[in-house]
Amino acid sequence: MLEAEQKKKLPSKKERHQLFGSVVPGPKSKPIEKDKMPDLQNTKKDFLFTVDAVGIKNVKHPIIINSNLKPYNQTTIGTFEFSSSISQDSKGTNMSRFTEQLHAYHENGFTIDLKTMKKFAEELAERLKQQDAYIHVSFPWFFERTGPLSGLIGLNHADVSMKVGYHKETGFDIEVSLQATITTLCPCSKEISEYSAHNQRGHVKMIVTLAEDFDETQMDWKELLLEAAESNASARIHPVLKRPDEKAVTESAYENPRFVEDMVRLVAADLYELPFVEKFEVSCVNEESIHLHDAVAKITYDKRNENL
Repeated sequence: MLEAEQKKKLPSKKERHQLFGSVVPGPKSKPIEKDKMPDLQNTKKDFLFTVDAVGIKNVKHPIIINSNLKPYNQTTIGTFEFSSSISQDSKGTNMSRFTEQLHAYHENGFTIDLKTMKKFAEELAERLKQQDAYIHVSFPWFFERTGPLSGLIGLNHADVSMKVGYHKETGFDIEVSLQATITTLCPCSKEISEYSAHNQRGHVKMIVTLAEDFDETQMDWKELLLEAAESNASARIHPVLKRPDEKAVTESAYENPRFVEDMVRLVAADLYELPFVEKFEVSCVNEESIHLHDAVAKITYDKRNENL
């Protein structure tokens, strides 16, 4: 039998804190009123260099997004980065103003779309008293996917990001990205094998510079980028598959073999045909099922450099 222990008589919480190192506050002489405190960030001097970007990142915050695919309205978690440049004669930026503005938008229901992002960036530049400001947010976007034969529905997701830069003289730069997961089947394996072929999950990432006048009320860029990746894959990814569905998906993969090189070229062709896309980067990473390494490919193209 275990021996019974004596009931402990603990010191008070204050005494416990003192036991583990807490001390009585010492005398204080520095001002507590904001207008009497030194303002290091707004010190004006020659600080040797202009700073291209200074701000905060990895800021988690609830956001609302709209989608052309069900669910049409979603609440998710956005991961934010905010920054601006500062001139050579400025000591630093005002870090608190980034999260001050974020909370002000949150109180009104922060729906993430390009119109709101542009407004946020312009207001942030004014709040910081700088020539420019940048906002970058990434989040998971969910969409319904239906089994090809059973009609059973589940949710898939893609990783999405939006970046808006504002400059008082040059206006807005808008960049969006989407990473979709697909199935690829190896053309070489199919060609040389008596039966079957190895296949794997692939990850297609598209980074796109949008025209400044792109109107997302007319089309959902998330849906269009998702379709560019999935429609060129060996097969789409499904959350729910019954046996007839699985047969259809695996046969589709066998009928549409793709190398990573094939994927980036086919997706690039679709992005090239979208009139609102000015520049794009498309990459594909295959998690090879018969290797420990991944296969990768990438294409970057800027339509603005073409001769008209």
